[in-house]
Amino acid sequence: MVRATNAVASHRRKKRLYKLAKGFVGDRKNHLRLTSGAVMKAMAYNYVHRKQKKRDFRRLWITRLNAAARINGISYSKLIYGLKLARCELDRKVLADMAIRSPEQFAAIVGCAKGALV
Repeated sequence: MVRATNAVASHRRKKRLYKLAKGFVGDRKNHLRLTSGAVMKAMAYNYVHRKQKKRDFRRLWITRLNAAARINGISYSKLIYGLKLARCELDRKVLADMAIRSPEQFAAIVGCAKGALV
């Protein structure tokens, strides 16, 4: 009896794995044992870094807001608290962008926050 192989499915499985390893360097891109481990590790990092990217951007916005707020004579925490009291619905992303692109409008918002604090 002829030996039965599952050639089509295994080739498809390998092809899918090698496609995911596109751009990898050395044997990690074209040797099955090394490629499978490298791809699984890359997928794990991919998942983690999608979550981390959100944290990193929030840190960046807070840093920018703190610098811009101090230029306008207020600390970051007082700015956020003042905006909360003034019922300003702008988030940190928009505020940070505004602080860079239009400092005069940001200064007006800081004035509103200062007014709410008094």
